Order: sequence, then C-alpha cells, then structure tokens
Amino acid sequence: MEAGEAKSKKAGGSRLCCICNQRRPVLKRPKTLQQICRECFYEVFEEEIHQVIVGNRLFKSGERVAIGASGGKDSTVLAYVLSELNRRHNYGLDLFLLSVDEGITGYRDDSLETVKRNEVQYGLPLQIVSYKDLYGWTMDEIVKMIGLKNNCTFCGVFRRQALDRGAALLKVDKLVTGHNADDIAETVLLNILRGDIARLSRCTSITTGEDGPIPRCKPFKYTYEKEIVIYPLLLNPLFHFPKQLFNCQQKIS
Repeated sequence: MEAGEAKSKKAGGSRLCCICNQRRPVLKRPKTLQQICRECFYEVFEEEIHQVIVGNRLFKSGERVAIGASGGKDSTVLAYVLSELNRRHNYGLDLFLLSVDEGITGYRDDSLETVKRNEVQYGLPLQIVSYKDLYGWTMDEIVKMIGLKNNCTFCGVFRRQALDRGAALLKVDKLVTGHNADDIAETVLLNILRGDIARLSRCTSITTGEDGPIPRCKPFKYTYEKEIVIYPLLLNPLFHFPKQLFNCQQKIS
C-alpha cells in the first residue's frame, strides 16, 4: 500500500507540460486551464496575438502604427509583443510609442518614466503630448476650476482627443491600444446597464473609427488580463511598471 502511494506521488511529481511534453509545467494557463511550461506559455501567448492580427487583417505592410503607451501593464506588454511580432513575422510596420501627460501630480510622472525606459529597451520612437500644450490647462488646474465632481468625464474626453492629436502629429495610419478581453467584457456590461444600444453594438469591434482619419485597433481583444500579468512576470526583468499601476500579488491571487 505504501509502495503504491509512493509510486503515485512520484508519477504526479513528474508531470510534464501538456504541449511540449518535455519540460515541467510552471503554471496552469487561465485561458485554457492547461498546465504548461514557461517556454510554451511564451509561444502560445504570442502566437495567439499573431493569429488575431493576421486573421483580422489589422495592419498592412508599410503602415505607421502608434501604440498608446500609458506605462501600465497592458500597453507595456503590447509594445513589447507587437515589436517582437513585427520583427519575427516581418509585418513591415513602423512602430511608435504615444503617451499622454494629463498633468496629474503624483500619478503620471512615474508611468512616463516607464514609457521612456520602454523607448530605449524596445528601440521605438516616443511622442509625449500634454494637456498643457494642447489645451493650455493641466488636469490639476481643471479640477481646481470645476471641482472633483465629473472631472473624470472631462479627462476621458480630453485624453481621447489628445491621443488623436498625437497620432496626427506622428502621421500614423493606425493607433493600437492595450484593451483586453476583460476590459471589453466590462464595457459590454456597463453599456447593458446603461441601456446604451448604440455603443453596445460597436464596443466589441476589434477595430473602431474606420470612418475617421485614424482607426483604433485592439490586438489584445481575446487576451485575458491575468495572462497579460503573468507574461511579464515570467520575463522579468525585461518589464518595469509603476508601483501604483501594477501590484503583482493582487493581480495573480
């Protein structure tokens, strides 16, 4: 009986990655619940994003593409993965980082430093546009004038316009953002609760604004947030995030 139990424990301890069947697994993948090794996780994570890009024909060779870079986990991972896929699969894209400085004391400073590090690490040109330069006001100054009530509404509108203006300055053909599957699911639920049928019909689109000057794309549309968090943790120390934007233990628990 004891010998049988020992044999069973030994067999369980020697479990191999369900994809390569060669290395020991290091995680159970949130998206598929597969137990896989580090190397296979990198491969399937990146390959799925590649298939989304190719399957939805998000880009054309020779296009200039701006990556909306906030310095947070989603945009940082997107910048890294997109630059890697562009090189590996020869997309033929000119990639840029585009960041917005809202002028919020103690909030954006650290994340902008992260974006500047990404510029050097990934070799991607960076354009930073600020509310102060574009509108003559920082967000802190706006809040002093209007108060705390509804200030997020102002910031959201200004930020969207700032990204469009920054993309226009860079003369890009597309703007990509780090919106993931969890973000899109939350947006769907919010629009259902609000009864906003018009937005509900378009909020799941992988590309929006095609009738405008600069379409926006979401290569992470089918990517789980938890896997976006796991990816840089396994690649550490390639990635750097502001502490207030990225709490590893909270996200993985």
